[in-house]
Amino acid sequence: MTFDDGPSAKLTPKLLDLLAAHHIKATFFLIGENAAEYPEIVAREAREGHEVANHSWSHPNLAKMSDDGVRGQLRRTDDAIRSAIGNRPTLMRPPYGSISVRQKKWINQEFGYKIVLWDVDPLDWRRPGAGAVCNRIVKNTRAGSIILAHDIHPGTIEAMPCVLKELEAKGFKFVTVSELIAMQTPLPPKPSPTPKPSTPPKSAPAKSTSPASIPHD
Repeated sequence: MTFDDGPSAKLTPKLLDLLAAHHIKATFFLIGENAAEYPEIVAREAREGHEVANHSWSHPNLAKMSDDGVRGQLRRTDDAIRSAIGNRPTLMRPPYGSISVRQKKWINQEFGYKIVLWDVDPLDWRRPGAGAVCNRIVKNTRAGSIILAHDIHPGTIEAMPCVLKELEAKGFKFVTVSELIAMQTPLPPKPSPTPKPSTPPKSAPAKSTSPASIPHD
């Protein structure tokens, strides 16, 4: 679960209470202006084990900005987060998902950020109602999904008890984005053993040795 555009003074603490009750860790992509205004909420997010990440200072379309403009948006937010929690974020999500390949490269080189998008979008910013938000998330979430939501809309917070209950019932486990990335990093290949000469075996049907897939969001 990821939440964009906060923190919200009224809604984010309610969401944090709910996540704590379910023992779930989420990732919060923060707007710098809000992080600077509510550093105590940012500190609580980090203290309770959630991941805190950069979502720009004022939510502009980064793809339409100069490098210096983008740099200022990210640096100010980086500073606000570091001031609140003592550490720099390692992830960044561009507003609207709008970013060029060239920007991704230099942002990664300069800030060290991994750029994170999403694959499940309930369009909660349109405020379709809690039921619609829940149904869209539950219907479209798959193993390894990154779910986009916003902790600045009341309907989104109202939808979360349903979302968490339904996904847990389906066997999904909740992790932060960095934990998900670590799970998806392949292990280095083992060296192949030197084959020994032997009589070719008779052909037989292949057997699957793949482990069962465990859903993660």
